[in-house]
Amino acid sequence: MMNEMLKIVIAEPSELIRKGLVALLKQIPKLKLQIIESSNIEELPFMLKNHSVDLLFINPAYYGFDAGKKLRNGTQSSHIKMIALVYHPVDDTLTGLYDDSFSLYDTTQKLERLITAFQKTEEPAAATHQPLSTREQEVIACIVKGMTNKEMAEKLFVSSHTIITHRRNIAKKLQIHSTAGLTIYAIVNKLVRLEDISTEQNSAEFK
Repeated sequence: MMNEMLKIVIAEPSELIRKGLVALLKQIPKLKLQIIESSNIEELPFMLKNHSVDLLFINPAYYGFDAGKKLRNGTQSSHIKMIALVYHPVDDTLTGLYDDSFSLYDTTQKLERLITAFQKTEEPAAATHQPLSTREQEVIACIVKGMTNKEMAEKLFVSSHTIITHRRNIAKKLQIHSTAGLTIYAIVNKLVRLEDISTEQNSAEFK
């Protein structure tokens, strides 16, 4: 039941879109909420630190797709549910850095489902990703740099078969099945430098 007061921050540079989202939220029946609007990424850490925020709607295209993770790490706000506010369809591996996403083309019904799903609970959700080994992290770095299985095997002094096994284990642990998604993961987790990434690999399927 939607009977708790929810504190929501909307981080979006466009006033028109912010006001539109506020209007949609107010259409949801029996929803008690307090909405804080923000058009400046620099003020967000202060808001998250000094207000008991439940939900953050944030435009990742404007603030960066890794903004949610940076805000969580910088403010110790792991309890806040972060929803990517997107203007058009994007790769799921990009919005996968957030708890969910809401498109400008989505309905009020979907918005209500998101709010219901993210209402505060007594116990935090358990982590779903298994930790990566040091070797698996090294393999990820090699993949996003555009190296072939043979090149990785030579660099890491293992067989090509071992590299393939590592790749399968990485995909299973992270549930990421494209090189583009793996690239975002590597950047966010500082496994590679931006200048080391191979642009030719980003559209490839990861296996």
